[in-house]
Order: sequence, then C-alpha cells, then structure tokens
Amino acid sequence: MAYNVGVIGTGYVGLVSGTCFAETGNDVYCVDIVDEKVEMLKKGIAPIFEPGLDRYLKKNLEEGRLRFTTNLEDAVVNCRLIFLCLPTPPNEDGSADLQHVLKCAEDIAGIILKKKLDKDKIIINKSTVPVDTADKVREIFDRMIPGNKIEVVSNPEFLREGFAVEDALKPERVVIGTTSKHVEEIMRDLYEPFVRSGNPILVMDIKSAEVTKYAANSFLAAKISFMNDLSEYCEKVGADIENIRIGIGSDSRIGKRFLFAGIGYGGSCFPKDVKALIHSTDSEGTSMRIVKAAQEVNENQIRRFFNLILKRFDGNIKDKQFALWGLAFKPNTDDIREAPAFKLIDMFLEHAAKVRAYDSEAMSNTKQVYGDRISYATGIYDCIENADALVIATEWNLFRKPDFGKLKTILKNPVIFDGRNLYNLDEMAKLGFEYYCIGRKRINSNIKD
Repeated sequence: MAYNVGVIGTGYVGLVSGTCFAETGNDVYCVDIVDEKVEMLKKGIAPIFEPGLDRYLKKNLEEGRLRFTTNLEDAVVNCRLIFLCLPTPPNEDGSADLQHVLKCAEDIAGIILKKKLDKDKIIINKSTVPVDTADKVREIFDRMIPGNKIEVVSNPEFLREGFAVEDALKPERVVIGTTSKHVEEIMRDLYEPFVRSGNPILVMDIKSAEVTKYAANSFLAAKISFMNDLSEYCEKVGADIENIRIGIGSDSRIGKRFLFAGIGYGGSCFPKDVKALIHSTDSEGTSMRIVKAAQEVNENQIRRFFNLILKRFDGNIKDKQFALWGLAFKPNTDDIREAPAFKLIDMFLEHAAKVRAYDSEAMSNTKQVYGDRISYATGIYDCIENADALVIATEWNLFRKPDFGKLKTILKNPVIFDGRNLYNLDEMAKLGFEYYCIGRKRINSNIKD
C-alpha cells in the first residue's frame, strides 16, 4: 500500500530518499528550515548534483506525490511514518553531534501534543547516529507524551554519492532496527518495491542496526587505507599497486571495490563515521585499533603526496603555478566536504604557491570556500596554461583521456602528479612526461632519493 511519508531534512539522504519514496507511489512531505532551498525544490531544482535526481524530482513534483515545505507541522499532521534525515556533524572530540536529531524529536512531540494527534507515529532514524540514539529519541517522547504509542526505528542509509538514486531505488540491502512485529510489517511493505530483484530486508535489534552503518563505512575506509599504506612499500621495492589491486581483488573473499590506492578518502561519511566509531568505542573501553590506523594512514597519505611535489621542486614552490584537476571528493558529485583536493590547496597556499583549479561540478562550491585565493579555469586545457605542473585529485572520466600532445605543449613543464593513478606508465614514458603517481614507479623522474 502507499503511505504518507514525512522526510525531515533535504540533504543528500533526505532529498534522495524522499524523491525515491515518491517514485514508488507514496505521498511524501519533505521538510527543511532553509527557505531558499525549499523554494528551489518546489521549482524542481536540486541544490546538489546527483545523477538522475533532477528527472525523478521534477516527475514526482508534477505528479503531485512530492511536496516541500518549511513547516514541520505539515509532515507531522499528515504522515504516520516520519524519517529523520538530519545532519550529525562531528564534535571536536569526534563524537556525533545529535542536537539536530534530538531537537527535531522534541519539536515533533510538541506538535503531536498541540494538535492532539494520534500517538501511534513511527519515527525512523535514517541519519547516521551512534548506538543508543534511538533510546534517546524514545526518552523524549516518553517524557513529553506519557503513555504514547510512538515507535522509534533505526533504518540506516547506505547511499553512495554519485550513485545515490540508483542505491535508493535498488538497494543491496535494507537494514531495519525494531523489535515490533507490526512496525516490521509496515517497513517491509514500504521497502518491498525497492527489493523485487531479491535483495534482502534485514530486520534486527535497534542497537545492532545503529552500529551496522558505522561498521560498514569504517570497514570500507580500512580497505582504502590498507591499499594506501601498502602503496608506500610498493614504491620502495618497485612493485605496482595497480597490479596488486587486480591480483587481490579477484579473490571473492576480498572483492574488487574500494581497493584503489590514491590520496585518501573524503566526503561527508567516511571521515565523520570513522571518528564517531573511534569515539564511541574508546568511550566503552573497547578501542578499535584497526579503525584508528585507517584514520592515521588517511591523514598521512595526502601529506606524503604533497611532500613528493615539494621534493620535485627542491622544497621551494613559492610562486609556482599548479594546475589542479578535480575538487569534489569523488567523481559524479559536487560535494567538497573533506575533499583531498582542499587539503592540497591548503598546503599549496601555505607554501605561497599559486593554484588554478577545474572540476566538472564543484567549482561554485569551491569558490564559496576559497574565493579569490585561487583561480578558476573554464576547462581542462585552460587550467594548465602556464602551469609548472598538473596535479590530479579527482578521477572524473573527463580527465582519463586528455590530448596528451596538447597537454605537453601547454604545460610549462611536462610534469604530472596523479593522485588517482589514471594513466598507463608505458604511455607516459613514451610521451616524455615526468609522471608521479601512487604505489607505482616514477616515470622520467627528476627526484634524487
């Protein structure tokens, strides 16, 4: 059956989830506190770049199943199922900041009391939250509405930015944390259209569901950091991390994904979730040493890459011009949160170097951060004009097959620092580039070890 679904928060998770719930026939009320964003969404304009989202957004707006409002009351009054898709940024100690989630729960309880609504709402935590958050939300309703029949559910998201719509419509698995058989039936019914190919709906206790999200992201972060840690050894002994990736990725026990060496992970999830799991486990006296190591390797990897650039220029890059391809933390998104490119920019600026940057989608977001402290190109070749070297920070497809002859002609020096291992070593050697990448041999190197 179709449901009236409230989605509180229209970030990546809320906007994609709400749109996809509408796509399967539900009436969805999406709530956000930012007036300008809501007005854009009402016009069918997505505030984020996510492949496929615009089409589904406009379609479901036109067909009347998707609504956007700044009024939380609209969702609480009209919907039994209310998803909390709110930000949980890290505090200074790494713990997740739950103020938005808990304040929203209080506001919902207040509306239920004020409007004398039925007290059998289902509140679903879709935000990434630490264990015991559902209990804290539950305590708010018990305190404010004694004798309520409100259920609190954990339903973590597993959306990959750049593939979020695909992941929402065809999830590999749906995790539901509840002990209520009635709620389980409703949640299974809601998600049934998304798993018709046979992917599982996994129902478990709430705390296990809460931990599952952090465990998944931290494990994937550890895979990336393992390869980055190994890459330094490969550089020392002359092995090729790309060959090793293929060699171990063909083992079904390991898998092919998240084995690419590079300049580290970023984005809105991995850094934040790794920190939160470290804080949570430290608080319980069960320190996650592997996760701590993954975080340490990730922080060191970008510095190691930058030090290679410094070494090539004899430790002095003052007034050198660097072309930077890629600003988003990964391709197919405009998200710049914790982007490795930004860490590189900061290091360049600290050393009085000049940066000219280009990205397919993240230029406007970058301008809001750096303003005129760096310059911005209109395309990949404009970016390298008069540059002392090209630095690649994001693996956009556009960067994979450039005109190398043109590249060599325009660059002041035929020097490439590739943080994503995009190019063939033999081809770079034949073309006469100095080519520095991750976990592989240097080509035509001018660095004296």
